[in-house]
Amino acid sequence: MSVNKHISLRIAVIALLLLVSLIAMTASKPSTTNAAALSSTNWYNAAPYVMPLANNPPNLTTVMSASGVKAFTLAFVVANGGCTPAWETDSGLDNVSSDTQMGPIINAIRAAGGDVVVSFGGYGGTKLGESCGTPQATAAAEQAIINKYSLHALDFDLEEPEYENATAINNELGAAQILQNNNPGLYESITIPGTTSGTGYFGQQLLNNAKSLGYIPNNYAIMPFDGGFSGASSQINALQSFNTILMNTFGWSSATAYAHEGISSMNGRTDSAEYFYQSDFQTVLSFVENNHLARFTYWSVNRDRQCTPPDNNGTLSGTCSSVPQNDWDFTKIIAQFSGATPPISTPTPGQTATPTPGSGGACAGIAAWNSSIAYVGGNKVTYHGSLWQAKWWTEADVPGGAAGVWTQLGNC
Repeated sequence: MSVNKHISLRIAVIALLLLVSLIAMTASKPSTTNAAALSSTNWYNAAPYVMPLANNPPNLTTVMSASGVKAFTLAFVVANGGCTPAWETDSGLDNVSSDTQMGPIINAIRAAGGDVVVSFGGYGGTKLGESCGTPQATAAAEQAIINKYSLHALDFDLEEPEYENATAINNELGAAQILQNNNPGLYESITIPGTTSGTGYFGQQLLNNAKSLGYIPNNYAIMPFDGGFSGASSQINALQSFNTILMNTFGWSSATAYAHEGISSMNGRTDSAEYFYQSDFQTVLSFVENNHLARFTYWSVNRDRQCTPPDNNGTLSGTCSSVPQNDWDFTKIIAQFSGATPPISTPTPGQTATPTPGSGGACAGIAAWNSSIAYVGGNKVTYHGSLWQAKWWTEADVPGGAAGVWTQLGNC
C-alpha cells in the first residue's frame, strides 16, 4: 500500500468514527435537544399546572392537540416521611422512587413533541424543604427526581406553611442553587403567593434570602389571587408593584425586573370566591407581552372545563372552573404566550359545533357584551357563548362577575 493510500484510508476511518460518534451522541440525548428547543420558544414559561394523578386529570396529549400548548407543570412533589419525595395523588402519596405512573405520562407528552416541568411544594402536605434538614439533603432528593425522569425544568411552588418557615425556604433556595450549578441549562421558576401590594412580608424575606445566596432563577412568579383581587386590573397592579419590589431588592432596572418576573393565575372561581374570566386572562396576557415578563401560567388544566351547571352553584371545584367556558379555553390563552396559534376544532361526524355568541337561537341578533357600553335593566347581551340579561344599570361589569349585575338566561 502506498503512503498516499495509507493516509487516505486513515482519514476515511477517522471521518467514519467521528460520524458514528456524532450519531450516537444525538441518539442518546433526544430530550436535551427537545428541551433546548422548548426553552427557546418559551414553552417552559407557559406550562400550565396540572395534577396528573388527582382531580380527574384529562388526557394531556388530547389537551396538547386541542389547545396548542406544548408543556405542563406537573404538580406536586412533596415529602412522604423524612426526606422521601412523593407525588400527590387522589389516593394519597406515591413515592417517586417506586413510581410507575408518571413515567408513561411524561413519555407520552414528549412523544407528542412536548416536555414537562416538575413542581415541588404546593399548598398541601409537608414539603421537602421542611423535612430534609439542609439544602444539600433537599438537593439530593430533588436530583434523584431529575435523574429518574430526565428533567430539564423545575418549579418551586413555595406556599404556606413552608413559606413562613425561614429555614425551610433557605433549604429550598439553597437546593435550587445547587441543582442549577450541577445541571447546566436547568430551567427553574420560583412561585410565591401574591398580594395586592405585589407580595408580603414572607415574600420579601424569601427574596432577601435569595439575594444573600447570590441565587437568580429564571423567574420569580407571583400568584395574584386569593387575597382581595378582582379581575385583570387588580392582577396587573400587583405585577407592577412586584416589579418595584424586584427592582429595590436586586438593584435591577424595571425592564430587567420584568424579564425575571412572572404570573401564575387561577381560572374561573378562586378559593376566596374571586372570578377570573377568559377576558381577564387575555387582558393580563397583553400586559405580560407588552412588558416582556418572563412567565405566564395558571392553576389548573384540571379546572379548564365547564361545570354542570356552568356556575357550579357558585362553589369551588378542583375539576372545573365554575364559569361558562369551552374545554381548554384558558389553556389556549396560555399557549398564545408561547407564540402558538391554537388549532381550530373541527366537529367530527355527528358532533355539534359549539355556537359562537349571537350565532342563532335565543342569541340571534343579540350583540356581544361591550365593557364601554352602559346597559339598563332588561338589556340582553351574549358573552362567552351564553345569553345574559342586566338586572339594573351597569357599565364595565362582566357578565357572571362578582358584581352580580347579570342573570344568565341560557346558552346560545
